[in-house]
Amino acid sequence: MYSKSIEQLIKAFSKLPSVGPRTAERFVFHLLKSGKKDAAEITNALKGLIENIKSCEICWDFSDTSPCKICADTKRDASALCIVTESQELQQIEKTGAFTGRYHVLRGVIKPGNPDSVKYLKVAELLKRVKIDDVKEIILALNPDLPGETTMLYLQNVMKKESPDIKVTRLARGLPMGSDLQYADEITLGSALKNRTQT
Repeated sequence: MYSKSIEQLIKAFSKLPSVGPRTAERFVFHLLKSGKKDAAEITNALKGLIENIKSCEICWDFSDTSPCKICADTKRDASALCIVTESQELQQIEKTGAFTGRYHVLRGVIKPGNPDSVKYLKVAELLKRVKIDDVKEIILALNPDLPGETTMLYLQNVMKKESPDIKVTRLARGLPMGSDLQYADEITLGSALKNRTQT
């Protein structure tokens, strides 16, 4: 049995996505073998993350400032709003250079069979924002899997009810079913954005 400090760090690393107890154990012993410098760098980076990162009060992306750089940029097209599930997907779309509008991060998806999961999404904030910012088009850029499709259908219905004049589009097919948006290559993602279709 390991010491209490080692056990605590293994348990902490195990909470990360795709990290099981054995991988977490390898991380801990790598840090122990590499010396205090590597551990200190990780400690300082985590401290900086906790102290400096906040949620943008407009789009709900993670940023050093609120509003974030994209929301504060007056050159961005405020009439086009791209809806993404997580911050990583926003960054992936930005890399394509194909979108010059603004974003809204839902912070999750509706889990099929769990209708209560919609309560944790930033949908109310989206509806409020649409009315304030004079949005003309909503682009649904969610993963083309079952939770993503469920969430897109829900948002389409909500938008038709709350703001029927707003055009609702989604990314063109070309992203394979079941894929993760954050791992799509820039050419495929850029093409999907340019060839989006109305729902």
